[in-house]
Amino acid sequence: MLTIRLSRFGATKRPTYRLIVSEKARDPWGKYLEELGFYNPKVKPPVIQLKVDRIKYWISKGAQTSSTINNLLINQKIIEGKKRRQANISKRRATKLADKKKGAEIKAAVAAKVEVKVETPAPVVA
Repeated sequence: MLTIRLSRFGATKRPTYRLIVSEKARDPWGKYLEELGFYNPKVKPPVIQLKVDRIKYWISKGAQTSSTINNLLINQKIIEGKKRRQANISKRRATKLADKKKGAEIKAAVAAKVEVKVETPAPVVA
């Protein structure tokens, strides 16, 4: 499977990246099929040079994008969609988040029942 990802190069503590297309199992610093652009995050604003037509071509051929590249392309408005999370959530953390969400839903349901039980007093006629 082909993937579009970043390949780091540059001096120590001054990273610059190439956007490359390569096999997913292949080393990102080794041989690649094509270079699709350049990314320098250290300068303000970051320098991003992309070959948009070639990126769209490879995506149409079934190449997958890494999370970082996907988010970068969405920021540049080359592709549309939701941004992906960078970090994976562990199973333990996922269960904690699910329990917390269920607890919030239960509290909301109880609060709704309490609000329903409150009656308005009858108006006093003088």
